[in-house]
Amino acid sequence: MLQQTTVTAVIPYYETFVSRFPTVESLAAADLDVVLSLWAGLGYYARARNLHACAKAVVARGGFPRDQAELLELPGIGAYTAAAVVSIGFNIPAVPVDGNVERVTSRLFALTEPLPGVKRAIRAAADRLGQDPDARARPSDFAQALFDLGASICSPSSPGCAVCPWMEACAARRLGLENELPRRAPKKSRPLRHGVHFWLADMAGNVLLRRRPASGLLGGMVELPGTSWREAAWPEPEALKHAPMAVDWRPAGQVRHGFTHFQLTIDLFAAQVTTIDGHGFIHPLTRLDEVALPSVMRKCVTLAGRA
Repeated sequence: MLQQTTVTAVIPYYETFVSRFPTVESLAAADLDVVLSLWAGLGYYARARNLHACAKAVVARGGFPRDQAELLELPGIGAYTAAAVVSIGFNIPAVPVDGNVERVTSRLFALTEPLPGVKRAIRAAADRLGQDPDARARPSDFAQALFDLGASICSPSSPGCAVCPWMEACAARRLGLENELPRRAPKKSRPLRHGVHFWLADMAGNVLLRRRPASGLLGGMVELPGTSWREAAWPEPEALKHAPMAVDWRPAGQVRHGFTHFQLTIDLFAAQVTTIDGHGFIHPLTRLDEVALPSVMRKCVTLAGRA
């Protein structure tokens, strides 16, 4: 959960998640829809799908491997997670490199090439730190100390160099570059995409939903029926050709949502019918919290409730 999400945002999700799935076995046995519904709002839903698949793989093999190479074979496990598991979980020497560790090492060794190109040099520098005898003797403590150093002292802006244990050794401080590193390549502007979705409810208090394809963006999540998301805006006559039923649709407003690589604008249309007849599945309005609706679709649901 902490990959690409802040601690503050994660804590309530984490507490709910581990309460529902206290063991790897309970997570492996759970339905993916339940896992995704508890993840809704955290974003990057591939993490939840990989976590579920990883739990199944771990149970099938009888436990977590303690070797980084074997860990890397598990779904969703990359270099950072593998190093974190062996160092923190099993106290085996390894240095997990997250954003905090990137910042500490880039400053300590004055690595001035911008991210992401400097990542290989950062990895090599972190490995050098991990060769220290004290680091090898206490790999779990060392890994977490690096995290905390970056989070609390070697902060992104106004680092607390005066109280840093590596103040004298820091090359960036000697060069006056501590506030500039790590450097980042200029961000590319995010393109705008457009979509249209349809809120179709019936007199009995149900709404029509459908499931997105298992792979790709928001894979396996649940959404309101609608168009694809494209660069060109959808003229209303063209959009209504994708409506689940030929009924009297009324505009219900607009939703804006930001993804990592693009901004999305959704035009929402709403209608109420006696009986729903459309591709997807019918679900009670009072139990929408049970389905894996991503944040963008929850915005649509909220908007429909106001319309």
